[in-house]
Amino acid sequence: MQVKFGPAGNSDSFYQAGHKSSLEMPRWLEGMGLTAYEYQCVRGVHLKEETAGKLGEAARKHNVALSIHGPYYISLTATDPGIKEKTQKHFIDALRAAHWMGARVVVFHPGGGAGNQRAGTLKRVRDRLAELLDIAADQGFGAIPVAPETMGKASLLGNLDEVLELCTLGENVIPAIDFGHLHAAGAGALREEEHFAAVLNRVEEVLGAAALQKLHIHFSPVEFTGAGERRHRTMLDDGYGPDFALLARQIVQRGMAPTVICESSGRQAEDALHFKRLYEMAAGS
Repeated sequence: MQVKFGPAGNSDSFYQAGHKSSLEMPRWLEGMGLTAYEYQCVRGVHLKEETAGKLGEAARKHNVALSIHGPYYISLTATDPGIKEKTQKHFIDALRAAHWMGARVVVFHPGGGAGNQRAGTLKRVRDRLAELLDIAADQGFGAIPVAPETMGKASLLGNLDEVLELCTLGENVIPAIDFGHLHAAGAGALREEEHFAAVLNRVEEVLGAAALQKLHIHFSPVEFTGAGERRHRTMLDDGYGPDFALLARQIVQRGMAPTVICESSGRQAEDALHFKRLYEMAAGS
């Protein structure tokens, strides 16, 4: 298996080149030498079945692996009945869209603030996710992997160990490790290769070698404050980490074949290609 690289959503250059529809993305990405694409449903799932099917067909034709980023409105920490109901709808809508297009995974944010009792909040989130997975299975979407994402602020539920705990619910729950978020939440925590190694070691320790091999990764330079993530930057902005070259060496050494999705602001595809080149340099190819 090969490492896959691609963007989260569409780069500014895609539209500047005259493209208007995401259906054109797989061919455009193939032309760049990229092999992954994370379709963005962060403001809700507004995709029709016909369009999703066409996107899936185009992705298969151009050798692009699809994933979906689910709505930001998903909040497993919520206790309000109305928000819980809306969370269920957004969660199932994202899985349905993934089914239509043949996406390999649905990424989502676990929820909002962890509160003063993190352990209790985590248990509530784990129980709620288990409920949603049962509902998804009843509707025929149980085989689609879902991926809670590590968050960019320490105050939010979704640090590395919390995400890995959620992933112990079953084989169809996999981690989305956002290294930019981990870096920001830890106030610049990923500065050396050993810091990346520690994250990967922890994933393998909790979920096993197979989970590590096919890891779903988000990566981009991130600006942060003492409170954590402020905004995503690009490789054209100096002074923002983390450094993908450090992770690339670990991917090569461990023989991993992850999917690396770039979330750089406006230059997702260009920076994804840069990450691919750093990986190829590390691999000596």
